[in-house]
Amino acid sequence: MKTHYYFSWFNDFFPEKLVKLLQEDVQDRKSLVMISADPSGYTGEQINFDDVSEWRWLNQANIIFDEYYFIDYRMQKEDARRFIQNASVIFLCGGYPVLQNDFLTEYELSDVIKNSNAVIMGASAGALNMAAKWLSLNNTDEVETSAIYDGIGFDQFAYESHSQRDYATFVQGYLFPLSEEIDVYAAEQESAVRVKDGKIEIMGPVYLISQSKIQKLVETL
Repeated sequence: MKTHYYFSWFNDFFPEKLVKLLQEDVQDRKSLVMISADPSGYTGEQINFDDVSEWRWLNQANIIFDEYYFIDYRMQKEDARRFIQNASVIFLCGGYPVLQNDFLTEYELSDVIKNSNAVIMGASAGALNMAAKWLSLNNTDEVETSAIYDGIGFDQFAYESHSQRDYATFVQGYLFPLSEEIDVYAAEQESAVRVKDGKIEIMGPVYLISQSKIQKLVETL
């Protein structure tokens, strides 16, 4: 039984109905492994989990683990792979999707994560990297460039979730070229997509963009 959660971003905590689902889905609570999307961002010896929004969401939801690990460049590759293999929940954190993508490649973590039996979660950048594909937009004053990245590919769709983007932005069509290649789930803030045993379920404002057509999805969670 495979369970994947794609989160946009929650400004406070998980909504109550999401907490109930997570309580049901996360039965094994031996270890939580969190994977940074700013893997060079911390220089101290240890992470303060109180500083990690995604940890606070789980803690507020009373989803408590025996052990916690935060993976970034401070951890040896072999240790990172071992902790992932033994994890109850793997959470790909929000931040910089390209940096996280590079880190997953450099540490050879994608296959280890994909082969895990853990419940997999990702928020914002982390959710992008869980998907099969995602689009990176690089806006400058002079030029706008875009690049399509391959994610881990738990589920065969592309995902978009960047804070402050909403229907008005999505409908302008920057995701339409990608949607000709693969279905895109585009999420506003305060939303979640759960894929459990291949069944896709929606909470909050999420849009399906397919073949350059956009539709708002009905909440099913």
